[in-house]
Amino acid sequence: MKEKISNYNKYGLAAKEATLMGGNPVESWGIAVKDFESKSAKIKGCPKNAFLGLCEAGLVKGIKPVSYFKRKRENLNKKYAIKAVELLALDSNLSKNELWKKVREELSIGEKEHNSQMDVVLALWDKKLIQLK
Repeated sequence: MKEKISNYNKYGLAAKEATLMGGNPVESWGIAVKDFESKSAKIKGCPKNAFLGLCEAGLVKGIKPVSYFKRKRENLNKKYAIKAVELLALDSNLSKNELWKKVREELSIGEKEHNSQMDVVLALWDKKLIQLK
């Protein structure tokens, strides 16, 4: 039975499933999105990088905090996700849009749409799979 999507989309559900699988989050993410309808949905980088960024930062329960990115330059999706966790720690009642607005303000991003990064963060937060440092 499919889980009801409430505060987040399919990428949020994929993050939750990948976390619960354990093991290597790169591989777990691939398994969690394998049934997505299109190739572009399966390889979409923003939610995947938000998830891996949280894992790398040691914020996801049961995931070892090591480097999961091939490139060593700063990953903006990781930065957005970590900031979102910090903001939820202060106010866990933020909606997806409110959360993204605050992330944009805190990081001086300007007018930009989120690309499912907040769905990943909210799903992990709602399922209590985020561990604060």
